[in-house]
Amino acid sequence: MLFTPLWVLSLICLILCLLGWIEYRNHQATLATIPLRIHVNGTRGKSSVTRLIAAGLRAGGLKTFAKVTGTAPRVIDDQGRDRIIHRLRGASIGEQVRILRYFSKERPDAVVIECMAVQPQYQWLAEQKMVKSHIGVITNSRPDHLDEMGPTLEDVTRSLCNTIPFNAKFYTAEAEQQSIMARIAKKRGSEFAFVSEDTFDQQVLSRFSYVEHPQNVALALKVCEAAGVSKEQALSGMVKVKPDLGSLQVWRLNINDKHYLFVNGMAANDPVSTYQIWKMVINRYPVGGDTCIFLNTREDRRSRTFQLLEMIYENIRPQHLLIRGANLDHAIHFIENLEPGLIPTIFSPNSSDEEVIQSLKQIPDDSIIYAVGNQVGAGQRLLDSLKRYRSND
Repeated sequence: MLFTPLWVLSLICLILCLLGWIEYRNHQATLATIPLRIHVNGTRGKSSVTRLIAAGLRAGGLKTFAKVTGTAPRVIDDQGRDRIIHRLRGASIGEQVRILRYFSKERPDAVVIECMAVQPQYQWLAEQKMVKSHIGVITNSRPDHLDEMGPTLEDVTRSLCNTIPFNAKFYTAEAEQQSIMARIAKKRGSEFAFVSEDTFDQQVLSRFSYVEHPQNVALALKVCEAAGVSKEQALSGMVKVKPDLGSLQVWRLNINDKHYLFVNGMAANDPVSTYQIWKMVINRYPVGGDTCIFLNTREDRRSRTFQLLEMIYENIRPQHLLIRGANLDHAIHFIENLEPGLIPTIFSPNSSDEEVIQSLKQIPDDSIIYAVGNQVGAGQRLLDSLKRYRSND
């Protein structure tokens, strides 16, 4: 009788192993029904590139499904329609297995799926066990999620490289870290290609209904070309794509008969991407008034708040700064040391959107307002409130 608990435990372990083996075999059968699998990873632009590739493949006649996990998780069906993913609990990479099973039942020609894993070991599992892609994509490598993938940019890059497939094709638009990616791709027997934004006529960007990054379009076009779809066909589908909720959009606002250019860059919540967007926008949309930054912070991302503040003061140097968040005393002291002449306007997390908008009314006419930080929650609510001030001019 003393050994009975041990026998029961052994039996339970055996049953669990058997169930795991059955689940694994079933998943392999699922993957076998999807002729082309494309896995998109990277620090920024994953959702946009996933949408662009899927739209390009559909325009080329391929029955294509996609899944994005950006600002708002969505499944995109073979007609390009978004379907909301309702979660009863927090996000888990096991969701990818269920989504792929659902896609397989629709008998697709291709599936484009955004990597939702952050930690290195889960990124490895996501690609090497769950997706097993025919084409791997890394959009870029930026200093973000350093607490999970860092502490250095090289560490972040190597973590992202966990999704480089074996014996397949791999594409990236990351210039600075491409040598690391190329070495890892070669070790895994995968064909490597760096994609430059100079590979296509950037004037086509004016055909998009929103501001799209040239690197994203160039990368998506190259992947579609590798899948057998011409650039012309792919681009005809891409320009019709419904942008991700966190995509870069530029609005003209009319508040109290003052006109502003409002740029939503909150989805790019690392300093490098945020500053790159700023340079792109300020060159494309010059204004005659002041520059204003609205920074929406997260209390659990204080290090990122400091990084963004440092970038704002050292690189953008705005005339006006609005910050919303909690426990910002240390950050304010940090700001005062950087630039004593700029006094930020601080809003608590519970402040209303109308309070923020009232502050915007004090900014001179023909100014640019650049929203950065984090979009989920308070950031999205502010966007919704600002929509009523949008101008058709």
